[in-house]
Amino acid sequence: MSDYKIPAQTRIGHVHLKVSDLQKSLGFYGDLLGFEVQMMYGDQAAFISAGGYHHHIGLNTWHSKGASPAPEYAPGLYHTAILYPERKDLAAILQRLIGAKYPITGASDHGVSEAIYLDDPDGNGVELYWDRPKEQWPTNEAGEMTMFTRSLNIPGLLAELK
Repeated sequence: MSDYKIPAQTRIGHVHLKVSDLQKSLGFYGDLLGFEVQMMYGDQAAFISAGGYHHHIGLNTWHSKGASPAPEYAPGLYHTAILYPERKDLAAILQRLIGAKYPITGASDHGVSEAIYLDDPDGNGVELYWDRPKEQWPTNEAGEMTMFTRSLNIPGLLAELK
């Protein structure tokens, strides 16, 4: 294995998804999750973001208009993870999903983070999460991070809104 390490300041800038119906996807990512359209590329693509960035998510129908979702048991994107700045922000989007009766596929506490899982209209997995402060991450006796998957305390999360 190479001794090269990617710079610590490197970030994943955006994800670009093939979608079957641009308007349905804009309804999910824009109307439900609250991303803002930064630019439309005709009726074939949209570039959306949080806070005015050029785009966090690209949505396009260039090779997928009207197509069926990708098979579940095939290589491909498992999920797109959207990081919320505070626990209260995760609680707010969870309350919004509940209010919209949008199906949630999972809710987990991973020790380092708390996460809500759902699928977009094309069956692409979406993780909505917030990270606990690093000093709260669970560690073993050697001081190494130890992630886990436990049920999320949904009433405790929603209590953030009171």
